[in-house]
Amino acid sequence: MSRGRHLWNFRCSKKHSRSTRAELQLLVSRVDRLLREGQFANRLSSETPMFLAGILLYLTANILNLAGKEARANHRICITPEHVQRALIKNEILCRLFEPNAFTRTTAAPTPRKKK
Repeated sequence: MSRGRHLWNFRCSKKHSRSTRAELQLLVSRVDRLLREGQFANRLSSETPMFLAGILLYLTANILNLAGKEARANHRICITPEHVQRALIKNEILCRLFEPNAFTRTTAAPTPRKKK
């Protein structure tokens, strides 16, 4: 066994969390636990919590960026909840995303077409 191979095995034997491996700030394990406790689906793939954590991180960064611009426009250094609210109202896409009835469930299933 060569010395280089032994050192490589030593470096890779360290256990890393899913958040660290995915280079995300949000805890993937917590997102996974909340998805499973919420019973949103019967089955979840192993990539689902990582994907959702990435989406949440992207949305958070985007909202904070807009809120920071809003705070700077008001000659403030700190971001307040009012800056976040104004940033969400001014952005058309985020405004539609956070409106109360954005994700209402349908009550009736669509009926299939009859073939002629």
